Amino acid sequence: MAFRTRIKVRFSDEDHARIVYFPRFFHFFHVAFEDFFEANGYPYRHVLDVDKCGWPAVKAEAEFERTVRFGDVLEMDVWVERLGTSSAIFSYRGRRAGEADDVCRGKITVVCVDLDTFESRPIPDKYRALFATFMTPPDAEP
Repeated sequence: MAFRTRIKVRFSDEDHARIVYFPRFFHFFHVAFEDFFEANGYPYRHVLDVDKCGWPAVKAEAEFERTVRFGDVLEMDVWVERLGTSSAIFSYRGRRAGEADDVCRGKITVVCVDLDTFESRPIPDKYRALFATFMTPPDAEP
């Protein structure tokens, strides 16, 4: 199963060519990452401030297929491609709402860190279980 959220493209997301400036897609991926936690009962502020779990990116990649503009609404799919002891690879696929063609795809490897020490730590069981629930790419779902 994959998680899906919707992101409205804002005026500030565009560059001089009136298309989304490519680094903004990494912001969209992170918005979807935060929404993923929130929608599954874990407000991201709680994850950070109470559970003291940080998720810094250690690798990021993206592919851009089509232009996106101010006013578009992206449907961003999120799933966990790989789940390790203290790291996970999150995959992202963005499409314009109501359309079938991808506009972007990305992968971000995150490492779970203790926000008090900034040391790597094993992914807590509740987050491991959450991540394990979302390990099926959207195209592989029945």
